[in-house]
Amino acid sequence: MLTITFFGCFGALRNASALLKLFSGILLAIFLLQITAGVLGFLYSDLVLERTEQLMKKAIVRYRDDMDLENVIDFIQKKFQCCGVESYKDWHHNVYFQCEETNPSLEACGVPFSCCKRNKTETVFNTMCGYETQSMEEAEAKEDVFIIGCLDNIVHWGKKNLRLVGGMTIGLLCLELCMICLASAQLSRIKKINKKKELLSLRNSYRQQR
Repeated sequence: MLTITFFGCFGALRNASALLKLFSGILLAIFLLQITAGVLGFLYSDLVLERTEQLMKKAIVRYRDDMDLENVIDFIQKKFQCCGVESYKDWHHNVYFQCEETNPSLEACGVPFSCCKRNKTETVFNTMCGYETQSMEEAEAKEDVFIIGCLDNIVHWGKKNLRLVGGMTIGLLCLELCMICLASAQLSRIKKINKKKELLSLRNSYRQQR
């Protein structure tokens, strides 16, 4: 995104037609892709949901291997007060939390701390609060951790805040369209300036010949 912005700014400052054309072309491609993705997402919502579920399950498998991914998952689980994709039992698919007798990990049969319910009176948070929760029944586990999966909570949040999400999307599309129009206007201005320069140059050369 920084590179695209550089093309636009530098092209406008230097009146570089090539950079402005590249800037508006990239923005137009992004604009069309977003509209296409939105339409396809609406038409094939079940397929999108299925693919999202697959990606989330893959992310659980890679938890602890990728620090950035780990932080994202922890943020989502804390924000939406959820655990796993469909339920807290999904953490069985991660090697560190796998509920097997042969698993030497201290976190075996547990869930990440981001699944835990925090007590407002707590001064020090216990990061091992999810210990052995996978081996518990739901009624017992829900006392300490969130047992509902994140997928349902995210979908519910999306439906609840449909106007907000729609408004932000439309706002972003309008901003992109505005940038494309400004780049086109600047290109038109550069063409006019270049034409004027060419006419002046022709007039000067004609006068010199006379």
